[in-house]
Amino acid sequence: MTEAIVAGHICLDIIPTFPPHGATLTPGTLVKIGPATISTGGAVSNTGLALHRLGIATQLMGKVGDDLIGRAILDYIGEQLAAGMIVAQGETSSYTIVINPPGIDRTFLHCTGANDTFTAADVKFPPAKLFHFGYPTLMRSIYNDGGCEMEKIFRQAKAAGLTTSLDMSYPDPKSEAGQVDWLAWHKRVLPHVDIYLPSLDEMQLMLRTTAGAPEIARQLQAWGVKIAGLKMGDKGLFVRWEGRELHAPCFQVKVAGTTGAGDATIAGFLAGYLRNLSPEETMTLAAAVGACCCEKPDATTGIRTWDETRHRIAAGWPRLM
Repeated sequence: MTEAIVAGHICLDIIPTFPPHGATLTPGTLVKIGPATISTGGAVSNTGLALHRLGIATQLMGKVGDDLIGRAILDYIGEQLAAGMIVAQGETSSYTIVINPPGIDRTFLHCTGANDTFTAADVKFPPAKLFHFGYPTLMRSIYNDGGCEMEKIFRQAKAAGLTTSLDMSYPDPKSEAGQVDWLAWHKRVLPHVDIYLPSLDEMQLMLRTTAGAPEIARQLQAWGVKIAGLKMGDKGLFVRWEGRELHAPCFQVKVAGTTGAGDATIAGFLAGYLRNLSPEETMTLAAAVGACCCEKPDATTGIRTWDETRHRIAAGWPRLM
């Protein structure tokens, strides 16, 4: 039986390798770089494949075009996980070029493609325990109606008896998504969301606040979320759960890249939740899976199995304090 359905945004990630000293991008010049890492990206791939690697029976549910990039996405995720994927005739598949030079924060060149036409009509609910939706900020039909389409999807998930989970991505303030009234959007959608783990900077932008993680988590719960948390980069994960406020510091790793680390953190959290771990154990697992992700430049190949991850924690893996 499927345990988790992961729906929403999916794309192909192209991640060039930069020399150790970095590179200067100057118009009109050729910049020599190394081989590219190519993998799938977006919440459907990043969180879905991580859950699968952690031993959670997962079905991916996204939308691609009938083009070369779409075929590459389906080949990468494999037939077993792609049963819920939609191939849209005549549409363009989504892709991202990840600019991630050493010592500099990532820059993304992104085409949203078929994600923009994804709607509630594209979502199916086979028997499962949990429904996770990621990156509505990169899906025009999901963000541009005040939250109505997203509310409809989550209402359907709740009617099917599923625990619901939501994640965001950071919208460009100058883009169409950046102009959305996200405060009103959240008030409409969050009464139907059980688990919400966006990043702190995403929420500060969307809710137009400078409040810290505890204050924002309390507000999210006031709007209906049962488990509200904020990913805080190298400061770890903060979660408000069953009236308790908990913090999980990051684990120490040699960082090869941070692409997909937030999605991996969510996968670890959802896996712990589905395996009935305690809140503390669930948050520790979430931080561990996110840290494993950072050891590789792409979003998925650093993820270890459930047993490997738990053994690494038990062996005394040091954490950032």
